Amino acid sequence: MIPFSSFTLDNGLQVLVHEDPGVDIAVMNILYDVGSRDEAPGKTGFAHLFEHLMFGGSKNIPNYDEPLQRVGGENNAFTNTDITNYYLTVAAANLETAFWLESDRMLSLSFDPSVLEVQRNVVVEEFKQRYLSQPYGDVWLKLRPLVYRVHPYQWATIGKEISHIENATLDDVKDFFHRFYLPSNAVMVVAGKVSTEEVKHLSEKWFGPIPSRAKPVRKIQSEPKQNQKRSLRVEANVPADALYKAYHMPGRFHPDYYAIDLLNDILSNGQSSRLIHQLVKGKEIFSSLSSHGMGSIDPGIWVVSGRVNKGIRLEEAEKEVDHILAQVVQDGVEEAELEKAKNQAESLLEFDEIEVMNRAMNLAFASLSGDPNLVNLEGTLIRSVTTADIKRVAAELFREDNASVLYYQSTASKN
Repeated sequence: MIPFSSFTLDNGLQVLVHEDPGVDIAVMNILYDVGSRDEAPGKTGFAHLFEHLMFGGSKNIPNYDEPLQRVGGENNAFTNTDITNYYLTVAAANLETAFWLESDRMLSLSFDPSVLEVQRNVVVEEFKQRYLSQPYGDVWLKLRPLVYRVHPYQWATIGKEISHIENATLDDVKDFFHRFYLPSNAVMVVAGKVSTEEVKHLSEKWFGPIPSRAKPVRKIQSEPKQNQKRSLRVEANVPADALYKAYHMPGRFHPDYYAIDLLNDILSNGQSSRLIHQLVKGKEIFSSLSSHGMGSIDPGIWVVSGRVNKGIRLEEAEKEVDHILAQVVQDGVEEAELEKAKNQAESLLEFDEIEVMNRAMNLAFASLSGDPNLVNLEGTLIRSVTTADIKRVAAELFREDNASVLYYQSTASKN
């Protein structure tokens, strides 16, 4: 259970406070409701680029890291398809430093051309190293556009192609900032050794004067229902053949998300799970095998992926996976399997709440559902899943006309 209080400033900034007098630190998490799904098809990678730019100095603070480090603070950030999240930790006595730093970034970036050039080069190099030069690094650059034909989930957070970042102008950057980096498009969580009264005072002092602007209206075209299996075969100089099979699934805040998440654990979480036990340890079809649901806010994908052992054709490996998925569709799962998965999921929830920063992040993300208290209901929602729910969602997901397959062929295996 994560107790919290909340209030909203006149400029639209939503603030959540989680008091924990048992720790000596204070954490601040600011979630901006913008991710790569908010980008234009011809200008992708901007949300991620902006994550980097936000550390390049703001209107009144030329160096973000220096004053934070001076008071022993730490910070970081991440971007995904749906959100951009900034977080920091300070000694509780230095909480106001966090308010000073983050409010100035929200007020205005420095828009220094030299900062854009530096961060542009950093992101371009990251694109090359992580996605183009690394074995299997381009999988998501190929799988996403296979699965999504309309929705902006069709490109990775890093962007569609390097040229979009290389050609980004200062005007592009300013436009992105003024559209998305505004109080009404953010959720701030302050947690740790703090009081609601103190946070309210500091919020009004530092964030209250930031001008109010209308929250951007999101106009994203829904992905049409897929009615035919899709496939793509690629060849690359990688160690082994690999299979990636994706199925469309509901979004993170859909009621069926918890049943799908538990089904995923039954299939691939641990050595005794169905896919691992039968196809890695048993038949030795795969050398490694895993699956996961994307957990994106808009309808996402459930993906099973694995590297195939030498001598096994990718189509043969796919049939072995299909057979196990079909068994769940036809026969469902045992009560004992589901109970084990529930116990594992509940343990992860409890473990995740040990760190005060995790609690702050979870509160911020849950707020995007419209109710931050969702974070305290997840245990109950997990417990409420039945074997009938598992069988029903499996039948809805594991249809061949709902599948997209990437056959990643190793050129070495052909020699």
